[in-house]
Amino acid sequence: MKSRRESRSVVLLTMIAAVLLSLLPLPDALLPFSPYWVAMVVIYWALETEDMIGMGLAFLTGLLVDILSGSLMGMHALSLVVMVFLVKRFRYRLRFFPPWQQAISVLGLLVNDRIILIWITALLGEPMPTWKYWLAPLVGMAIWPWLFLLLDRIRAGMRQRSP
Repeated sequence: MKSRRESRSVVLLTMIAAVLLSLLPLPDALLPFSPYWVAMVVIYWALETEDMIGMGLAFLTGLLVDILSGSLMGMHALSLVVMVFLVKRFRYRLRFFPPWQQAISVLGLLVNDRIILIWITALLGEPMPTWKYWLAPLVGMAIWPWLFLLLDRIRAGMRQRSP
């Protein structure tokens, strides 16, 4: 029971860290290169734990991102729910690959996230983003293997501490 609570707290702490990284102010020149940290952490936990991340937690996390970033309420929530659904649907196939090959799947998930966000932007009648809008998924793909290894080490430490 205690190890389950500790593991949930580690998941929540990494999610909070990802939200804070996403809100980190960057210079305008670096803004297009900022990966969607929240999505990548959600992808990791949905891949590696069967029941820690569900669509409900993804929705609440997306709402938190919407509130803190000042975007349309539910926009990131929808994209994260779709992402968790896709990861859960293909979980056993994705886990088969090493992190550097998983990065290609992560690219697909992050591009899908961008497509959902651009679709909502188009429905609102707002101007379409420039080509730089598509750089963040590429950076996320490049970062994925190292983020995977970092979170895997955190998860391994969590397992060693539990009886």
